[in-house]
Amino acid sequence: MRRHRSPWQAIKPYMTVFDGPLAIILFLLMSVGIVTLYSAGIDFPGRVEDQLRNIIVAFIVMWIAANVPPQTLMRFAVPLYTIGVSLLIAVALFGIVKKGSRRWINVGMVLQPSEIMKIAMPLMLAWYFQKREGAVGWREFLVAAAILILPIAFIVRQPDLGTAMLVLAAGLAVIFLAGLSWRVIIGAVVAGLASMPLVWHGMHDYQRERVLTLIDPTTDPLGKGFHIIQSTIAVGSGGITGKGWLNGTQAHLEFIPERTTDFIFAVFAEEFGLIGCCVLMGLYLLLFVRGLMIAANAPTFFTRLLAGAITTIFFTYAFVNMGMVSGIIPVVGVPLPLMSYGGTALVTLGFGAGILMSIQRHRKLIQT
Repeated sequence: MRRHRSPWQAIKPYMTVFDGPLAIILFLLMSVGIVTLYSAGIDFPGRVEDQLRNIIVAFIVMWIAANVPPQTLMRFAVPLYTIGVSLLIAVALFGIVKKGSRRWINVGMVLQPSEIMKIAMPLMLAWYFQKREGAVGWREFLVAAAILILPIAFIVRQPDLGTAMLVLAAGLAVIFLAGLSWRVIIGAVVAGLASMPLVWHGMHDYQRERVLTLIDPTTDPLGKGFHIIQSTIAVGSGGITGKGWLNGTQAHLEFIPERTTDFIFAVFAEEFGLIGCCVLMGLYLLLFVRGLMIAANAPTFFTRLLAGAITTIFFTYAFVNMGMVSGIIPVVGVPLPLMSYGGTALVTLGFGAGILMSIQRHRKLIQT
């Protein structure tokens, strides 16, 4: 007699690819994001439904990536990096201009190639150092620096400082984890500080304005300083416990710009207050710690570097977004990971989370 299988028994083989702790943290962050987006996007019909579709796509991408062995990911490192750089060059020559930035290209569908580099960069550098494991010296670090600088130069020219920072953070994480000396790091920081006058001279006018606005946003309260002033007012007005869900006045009176995307944290802080912000930051901290645990237990040099870099991407996303909304760093257009409205960043992060799950899953398979 044939036994009836429960729905859980039917889907269980497909769900075991997920790392339990990581999946729970991601689910909680996405759930908080949907709740906040519902409040922030009341005046934007369809945003919640669109984001739910984005989450489903990100979930599918995550599942696919979690099923791909790390050895297979290594084979895609060079082709993906090459395609990403080629598309960046194509954007510089034939890209679509929107709001003064040339970041997109039409290849049958509109793509933003800089998003590809968020994953392609750590993949490429991890592959490079894996091939030279045990013989990493200053020459290898110089080559790695060249691999990192090439696409970032094109991204900065678009201009897209936010994405350039994320790609740079991912690449530097791989280089650091590969064994870069602290003396070199300190020397680079000193050299960077010494070159600030040159960097300032080479910045675009709007980038200089963002830095000056950060220092004193009241110099242009209705223009360049409007974003920072209104977001900090919203964050501060939340107090300890917040005004309550759907009761944020700054958001619903439309004082917070880009409140469903880059500034969704201001909406959250106003409605859920300091307690809610601590809980949210606690979830991001758990995500960061879980990523580091996966990196520390990874079975190969390649997977350790890759897991560490992807974890750094999540951390940089959250730190930069919360920092710019709180007025700590300049506004650079970085969304809050897993919460801000938008499909491209969410799918990219879903792919990254899937790679972490793949590394963790195949570590267990190797051990057994």
